[in-house]
Amino acid sequence: MKLTSQMARVSGAQNNLSDAISFSQTQDGYLSQVDSALSRMSELTVLSQDVTKVTSDRALYNQEYTALATYIDNVATKDFNGVSLFTANALNVTTSPDGSSPFSMTGVDLGGATYTTATSATIDTVANAVTAQADVIAAITQLASDRATVGTNEETMTYNNNQLNTLSNNLAAANSQIMDVDVAQESTTYAKYNILVQTGTAMLAQANSLPQSVLKLLS
Repeated sequence: MKLTSQMARVSGAQNNLSDAISFSQTQDGYLSQVDSALSRMSELTVLSQDVTKVTSDRALYNQEYTALATYIDNVATKDFNGVSLFTANALNVTTSPDGSSPFSMTGVDLGGATYTTATSATIDTVANAVTAQADVIAAITQLASDRATVGTNEETMTYNNNQLNTLSNNLAAANSQIMDVDVAQESTTYAKYNILVQTGTAMLAQANSLPQSVLKLLS
């Protein structure tokens, strides 16, 4: 019963880890798109500094830059089953059946100052574009660090999940030795007793027929 209970707790911990891994994978999926947006924003800051461009050209660049910035700001509000994907708060993930030593999944904050400074910038003038370029480069650097953090979280939880898989298999084997029937042995025992029952039945039938034979002779 203890082993069965422990196996159930291991299964629960595996489910928790699987969900947390999905959480990290979802994070990285969004961050991949943010990376593309920031790369384009970086390109736009340089284009806006072109001396052959006029104010109306820069206004068009700024329009696209602002649209991409709005997209990044929207991603920062996304959640996973009601839990915010992008917050500075760490999440403690169960990694063992007894609940000890949970893994602290480091948070990624897309609403941090590094990102919001870049998304709130404009490139409608050369001077603004120069400032925005530095801001976007800083955001890209921060994003690289954040994606590395997400990758580390996912890798660590995958190792923990693999460890639980091994533990689950070992517990199942131990439980099987205690609880499961030895089919070969029990089949042999069943055949033995079945033969004894059939033999006893035949002997009883023969014994019952002897008095009848005696009565026939006397009559």
